[in-house]
Amino acid sequence: MLTTRPRGTSDILPGEVEKWQYLEQVIRQLCREYGYSEIRTPIFEHTELFERGVGETTDIVQKEMYTFRDRGGRSITLRPEGTAAVVRAYLENKLYAGPQPVKLYYIGPMFRYDRPQAGRYRQFHQFGVEVLGSHDPALDAEVVAMAMDLYSRLGLRELELHINSVGCPRCRPVLREKLQDFFRARLDRLCPNCRDRLERNPLRILDCKEESCREAGRGAPTSLDYLCPGCGDHFQAVLKHLDNLGVAYTVDRSLVRGLDYYTHTAFEIIARGIGAQNSIGGGGRYNGLVKDCGGSDIPGIGFALGLERILLTMEQQGVAFPRLPKLDVFLATADAAAQDRALVLVQKLRREGLAADRDYLGRSLKAQMKYAGKMEVGLVAILGSEELKRGVVALRDMATGNQEEVPLDRLVEEIKQRCSEVKLQYS
Repeated sequence: MLTTRPRGTSDILPGEVEKWQYLEQVIRQLCREYGYSEIRTPIFEHTELFERGVGETTDIVQKEMYTFRDRGGRSITLRPEGTAAVVRAYLENKLYAGPQPVKLYYIGPMFRYDRPQAGRYRQFHQFGVEVLGSHDPALDAEVVAMAMDLYSRLGLRELELHINSVGCPRCRPVLREKLQDFFRARLDRLCPNCRDRLERNPLRILDCKEESCREAGRGAPTSLDYLCPGCGDHFQAVLKHLDNLGVAYTVDRSLVRGLDYYTHTAFEIIARGIGAQNSIGGGGRYNGLVKDCGGSDIPGIGFALGLERILLTMEQQGVAFPRLPKLDVFLATADAAAQDRALVLVQKLRREGLAADRDYLGRSLKAQMKYAGKMEVGLVAILGSEELKRGVVALRDMATGNQEEVPLDRLVEEIKQRCSEVKLQYS
């Protein structure tokens, strides 16, 4: 058991982690261009934050949270999602006192106890953005477009954007009553959780994953049928802005996000062909969440995208990842006389910003060259007593097999020049 990871978790090993680094690099560049600043919140929070923010009737709170008592007797929960924690940080650190709106993003692990399946784990990773302080429908469109922009930059294709409006506290009571009337006639077909939700929050029934509840929900009243004028105007404005931005979408009247804090705009991005759970991200407005967490009536909107599911989709669609050499240069020693000088030279290369390493197992030159090939090194600098006497290094290009002698005092400049040419190919 000591050498087996917990079910629903994964080790991200060398060879795979480079894909994650590439994805995170693209994300950070995207956020910089859209004017977002990074925020890092604790991995665990007080349980009440998620009960109040996410919603007591959601599957996350009822079934999926990792909750425990700490040594002080406090109820603590590993964060199952990022929005509630960001809102808490926004309030606690008085970010509302600064320039508005506040545009934040995060990248990090989340935790939900669920049945592991393709691209879905109990510890998983999300990239999310949150914008607090504006109700402008143009911002809704920008947030949606930002998510689609990321997928485009990553080379993903054949994605479907589904969008809906789930209304607001003014119009939702009418929908609530219509849903209760609809599902009371189908009560015997609902799972035990949804029977309980019928009186407390019937909208949650539409998000249930049980097949019997999905069947019972066919033909149920939808939020678009009962939007108040304000919500209707807001949704039409969002769609107009998406049209202006050239973002293709499908209005999905049955779309209900799995969290209670959503109001107005809700959206989801679907990738076909990655399994039954084919959503690779989604989000929407949460205009009441800041107030529910103890703040003022400040509007917000955001999204969260699962990194595992993005990477899975990239692999299944055959998207190529950039593959730079793991090392810029490996310094191989031909004999014992060169080893001391090699250690100093490797450090000099590193101080010049080059990724460099050398042998530490006393291998033969032939074995060192074989090792450098396995490590996918771009260049090998070969140093021995003969080279030291003449003040040169033999520099071999591992891709072409070409080898030439370079003066020791010009080694750094030569390697930098060659590495810049290689990296240019991947830029």
